[in-house]
Parts: sequence; structure tokens; C-alpha cells
Amino acid sequence: MCRRRRGATLRRMRAIVGSETLCWGEVPDPVAGPGEVVLAVRATSVNRADLLQRRGFYPPPPGASPLLGLEAAGVVASVGPDVTGWEAGDEAMALLAGGGYAERVAVDARHLLPIPAAVGLPDAGAVPEVYVTAWLNLWGLGGLQPGERVLIHGGSGGVGTAAIQLARERGAVVTTTAGGPARCARCVEIGAHRALDHRTDDFAAAGPFDLILDVIGAKYLDRNLNSLAPDGRLVVIGLQGGTRAELDLGRLLTKRITVVGSTLRARSADDKAALLARFRQEVWPLLDAGAIRPVIADRLPLPEAGEAHRRLAAGDVFGKLLLVTAAT
Repeated sequence: MCRRRRGATLRRMRAIVGSETLCWGEVPDPVAGPGEVVLAVRATSVNRADLLQRRGFYPPPPGASPLLGLEAAGVVASVGPDVTGWEAGDEAMALLAGGGYAERVAVDARHLLPIPAAVGLPDAGAVPEVYVTAWLNLWGLGGLQPGERVLIHGGSGGVGTAAIQLARERGAVVTTTAGGPARCARCVEIGAHRALDHRTDDFAAAGPFDLILDVIGAKYLDRNLNSLAPDGRLVVIGLQGGTRAELDLGRLLTKRITVVGSTLRARSADDKAALLARFRQEVWPLLDAGAIRPVIADRLPLPEAGEAHRRLAAGDVFGKLLLVTAAT
């Protein structure tokens, strides 16, 4: 249970606070520093990284807000010094290192993007983290080319649903894994050519693949390597199945396999700004035109973040859970 200390001064902003119990509490208002804007949040969304942060496994980088929330969308409330291109009243979506589970968040102005016309508010709150992650690791680090065969693990998740759509737009042959026939069917509906039930199907037998995007880690390493074609690439972006496994270097040499590990949150502000500039050129037009769009499982009030986390942890979600503020 969350309590405000007796006699404490009422703060101007409400946010989700705590870790074991997520509470709708009070915190100081953010202030826009040089190069920053304050975004009045209309929506944020739940990512599996939020669950890891609560357990102490994915702490925010130095200087970032300790509050949960890696993406948000809303309206610019104020603009700090040295900001160009944004004014109070502009609608925007933001890639964050933290702080999205709040009524307002301070963000580097270079990490803002316009709201895509075909997405709009509040659903744009489910775009930046997962689409930038999927694009960076498929098109960028993974080097996915038209006609290549790609395997996307966890196709029913937020990153997975974004990755399926982006791989489809790239002209790749898309295979994904998901849990159960219903989830597999939905993966095909949003663009996968084939969906395998990870509970019953052997994805290694469905290869070879030119690229694998993996959120599992150690548990899948051996089978992933077996599934790759010569000159194949494995990009690991999650560790749901553990962090340690034995790696056969001989197999890497024989098949000329590339293994890449990737995170987005810990990148420098300058690095993120450069990535978002490229993302705006390459992917944002697809969102703006409606060629791709976030898959929203449900929209819950922000104070119900605890229930959203429970549902995500239980595996009850296909796509993204959106958390919306009272202003939405």
C-alpha cells in the first residue's frame, strides 16, 4: 500500500512509484533542462524490461529517471533552452531511458518524433521502444535483405509484433515462434509467412535461416546456431531463457556465423539521437501511412500499471498493453 508521509507537501505530478507494489503516488515535477522538453504524457506502454527493472535486473542508466517507462506519447508542455523544432502544444512520441509512467516526463528533444497520422494518440505511446528496437536489430545490425529467411522468436510480444511487420515490409520470408495455435494464427495475420508453436514445434527443423532475432538467450543458443544458414546472423536482444550457455566456436567458423548482442536503453544520448534520425527517414513514413502499426492488446488507466504487469507476466498479452492518463 502506498502512503504519503503525514505533513508532506503535495507534489504537482503523479506517477507510478515503488517496485514490489506499483502505486499511484506523488513525485516532483520534471523541469526541462538545456536541450530538453517536458512532455505531458497521454500514454505509455508496458515492456518486459519494466518487469525486469522491478526485480532489480535492468536498472536505469546513470542520470535517467528511476521511474518505469521506456516510451511515451503526448503533448509538449514546456521547452528548455537550446531546443529547436519543438514548441509547447506540439504532439510527439518519445524514446525514454525511464520516466514514462508519469503525468509528465523530461526528455532530450532529439529523442522526440512526430505522432504518425495513421497511429495518433494515445496509441503512439506503444511505438518508439519496440519499433526502434526491431528496426535497429533487423534492418541495421542484422542486415536483413529482401528475400532472406528470418526467424523471429517471441512473435506475439511487443517487439515481436513490430519485427514481423518490419521484416514483411523489408521483403523477407518471415517465420516466427509463439505460444499456442491462436497466437500463431495472429502472427500470420499481421504478416508472418509461417508461425511455429514453441511448445510443440521444432523451429530448428524449419530452417535454415539467414537471420534470427532472439529474445530467449541461453536456452535457444544451440538450436539457433543449428538453424542458421552459412553466413547467417544471430542477434540476441533478450535473455528470458538464461544468460550462460556453451558456444561451439568451430560451428561459428565452419558456417561463418555472426553473433551479435544488442541493447537500446544504455546507448548514449548522441547515439540514440542518430538512430532516431535514421528511424524517422526509414520507418516513420511506414507508420504515418498505416503500412505498419502497433498491435494494442488493451488500454488501461495508468494507475492500473500493476494489473498490466500481472497480465504481461502471466503471458496473457498479444502485442502491447497501453497505459493512458486521465487527460487522454
